[in-house]
Amino acid sequence: MGLALALAASACFGFGFEDVAKRAKALADKPYQPPESNTTPRLRNLEYEQYAQIQYRMDHAVWRDEGLPFNLSFFHEGMHYTSSVQMNIVDGDQVHRIAFDPDDFHYGDLKLDKADLDQLGFAGLKIHFPINDPDNIDDEIMVFQGASYFRVIGRDQIYGLSGRGLAIDTETPSGEEFPDFREFWIEKPAPDAESLTIHALLDSPSATGAYRFVLTPGDDSVVDVKSRVFLRKPVAKLGIAPLTSMFLYGPSQPAEQANYRPAIHDSNGLLMHGADAGWTWRPLVNPAGVEDNDYAVQSLEGFGLLQRSHDFHDYQDLVDRYDRRPSAWVEPTNDWGPGSVELLELHTPNETYDNIAAFWRPDNVASPGEPMEFDYRIHWTRQESKLLDPRLAWVDQTRRYPGEVRRDDLVRQPDGSIGFVVDFTGGEAAGKSPPQPRIETGDNGELVESRLMPNTAEGGWRLKLRVKRDDTAKPLELRARLQDEDGQPLSETWFYRLPADG
Repeated sequence: MGLALALAASACFGFGFEDVAKRAKALADKPYQPPESNTTPRLRNLEYEQYAQIQYRMDHAVWRDEGLPFNLSFFHEGMHYTSSVQMNIVDGDQVHRIAFDPDDFHYGDLKLDKADLDQLGFAGLKIHFPINDPDNIDDEIMVFQGASYFRVIGRDQIYGLSGRGLAIDTETPSGEEFPDFREFWIEKPAPDAESLTIHALLDSPSATGAYRFVLTPGDDSVVDVKSRVFLRKPVAKLGIAPLTSMFLYGPSQPAEQANYRPAIHDSNGLLMHGADAGWTWRPLVNPAGVEDNDYAVQSLEGFGLLQRSHDFHDYQDLVDRYDRRPSAWVEPTNDWGPGSVELLELHTPNETYDNIAAFWRPDNVASPGEPMEFDYRIHWTRQESKLLDPRLAWVDQTRRYPGEVRRDDLVRQPDGSIGFVVDFTGGEAAGKSPPQPRIETGDNGELVESRLMPNTAEGGWRLKLRVKRDDTAKPLELRARLQDEDGQPLSETWFYRLPADG
């Protein structure tokens, strides 16, 4: 089991990121070889609930009995995870390959022949740390599974949105390419280690890459990422630090049918910060079709898909607990140059599909074979306000409703407009004389009414506005912020994009 069944150790001298980078460069200089699919039809045809019965035996977890702060377990091949990922442990100056052994897994009620399990490998990696209970060393805090996807949680969080190593040709005529993490090297931690280092080799028809992830668990877990990417051939679109999430409905876009749950989403907005562009909050939508937008930023300070409410009453879901799902905030730690944050929103009929993606798209992409380095830190947090400029108010919530007017007899009557309530909270605006709202409706709309009032119930400021769209077949873009009498911003910019026919 575990390392006891590992292949013979190979000598190395301080194996690290540069070793993975050399492999990535060598791969990029060769034609692409797709991973072999060694999964049997029986395993490939498993339904989700059947596949979920296959679980690694935690008493076989790597390092579990060594008194270390972290231990490892693994995913089994099956369903759409049909190729193996090589796993290695870096222990001092030795690298050990971890061999697959079906005896390390429970198979539940599945009736699998021995032939179904021969020649298999691992489909992914789980990292465990006592994040919630110091006596529970089997708490899962990070997983890698499927292409280059990974998820992370901090204390009292549950998995929600995902990160990815790289996005290629997302929403292009040629179709999206999904690079794979093909091999991992996990450094054995010291008994008093506060972080864990994971190296990964990425491969795809168009690119290769070397990655180093340094995971530091906590109330908000942090992952420091170092990456070096090599193109095999030019690509139409290169996406750096991609985030993938789900938005079905919420107060900013209410459900079409009545539901006891007021909101269903892993994230409800995209936050962007540029040294030149300031702070912008873009509420997410579930469009009827596809919305693909990019926002130019000359000097990126950060971007992220955020879950801005963590109040159970805003979700009312005792099973999926959307209130406990974290936000992910990406901060570059080297110079990424000019580029844009791209946001892709697809239609989803239910909460089982990830329909939201956001990533950085650099203006300058190296020629094939030349290295590109993108280093960054990802915060997985439920304390989003601490990431913001403390001087500025932020958008606490957006509520959309059919616009209406109050008649002389006090009856409310729809007037064909679209109404929004935007609540700003925090920042210096809370202690100022009334700020001034600055509102822009773009070239496809008309501002019918706006009113800014103190939020006497919860503090901050409430902006109510009604707009009419000129052409429903075209999107409507709305922007609003609070500012002082000199025009200086007192809040982030609220930017709502109503899709065509939405």
